Amino acid sequence: MLASVHAELLKFFTTRLWWGMAIGVFVLGAGLSLLFGILYTSESLLETASGPGGVPTGDATQIANSVYTGGLGFAYLLLLCIGVLSIGMEYRHKTITSTFLTVPKRARAMLAKVLALLVIGGGYGLLSLVGSVSVGALVLNLRGEDPFPSTEILRTLALSLLVLGLWALIGLGLGILIPNQVAALMIGVGVAWIVEPVLGFAIKATDFGREHVAPYLPSEATQAVVNTVRSSPDDVRLSWYAAALVLAGWAALAAGPGILRALRQDVS
Repeated sequence: MLASVHAELLKFFTTRLWWGMAIGVFVLGAGLSLLFGILYTSESLLETASGPGGVPTGDATQIANSVYTGGLGFAYLLLLCIGVLSIGMEYRHKTITSTFLTVPKRARAMLAKVLALLVIGGGYGLLSLVGSVSVGALVLNLRGEDPFPSTEILRTLALSLLVLGLWALIGLGLGILIPNQVAALMIGVGVAWIVEPVLGFAIKATDFGREHVAPYLPSEATQAVVNTVRSSPDDVRLSWYAAALVLAGWAALAAGPGILRALRQDVS
């Protein structure tokens, strides 16, 4: 199994994709932590529990969480794309045949892909945190705020790595279920970045939707896991561990059927 995981990692790190993604993740993490560090420590947001017009606010821990995970919203989209490409490129370039010939037990080959994506997600997460924490802590300190107001910050940083790994698995499932790689990328990013947030906004328009539906959406679960500031004081959130289970469920819902299809379908 270790040899299979190593082979999957080599497939990724021997391309030029990985360092381009690495630069993007690091720069976005640092840049957005600077932006959110200035935004969330502004006087108007610190004085009230909810700013005018539903301005995002929170306590000191939530503010620090939001600053340090500022790049997470873009990072999980990049990991979603990596998940799609990890299998999509194999089908596009017909290397999936050699993969299954090298590892005849397809279940082992797919498990190796899953484990490799978790490692890649954790690696990019660490890179993002290096940029965001170093810049964010400096901004918070310069603006007179405690960069680490509680030990919960450490839990948030660790959970952000899990979040990225789960989004990569969602991408893996999409890459198998949607044969066309370009279509899979466009649909995945479009749904995650545009459709799902807009749908969530519409769902929150009703009390039932806000309380019983919206918290279970992938993006809402992601924010609950890392305990960032709320977009509105009326927002209902799951506990971090419940949200982590929900996000894991979405990953299983996307990756599970895709992996089963890969195990059974003929390839050439």
